[in-house]
Amino acid sequence: MEKPTVVFDFDGVIHSYSSGWMGATVIPDPPVDGIKEVIDELRKDYKVIIVSTRSSDVFGRDAMRRWLDRYEIKVDGVMSSKPPAFCYIDDRAICFDGKTDGLVEKIKTFKTWLNR
Repeated sequence: MEKPTVVFDFDGVIHSYSSGWMGATVIPDPPVDGIKEVIDELRKDYKVIIVSTRSSDVFGRDAMRRWLDRYEIKVDGVMSSKPPAFCYIDDRAICFDGKTDGLVEKIKTFKTWLNR
């Protein structure tokens, strides 16, 4: 039986992204504190995939793989688009709870954890 998939966004979730965007191949910041341990734990029961627009070309994908190797973060794949998954971890997401009341306001006032 195949493990269910958990998808992580890269910038702002795994890569701390405190310097902001500097190009697909420039990944200057360290990992978010504790993220390696979370991924290691999840990989016991889940397939862990990283998704990033950085990986839309070979140079960005290679830069991500080198960065992951440098920090000894093991994952099951790096992709440019989100595959079907059990859940998605993304710093730019609003969890939809089935209710539309207040959704427009949540979107208009949305801030990532880096901008709070």
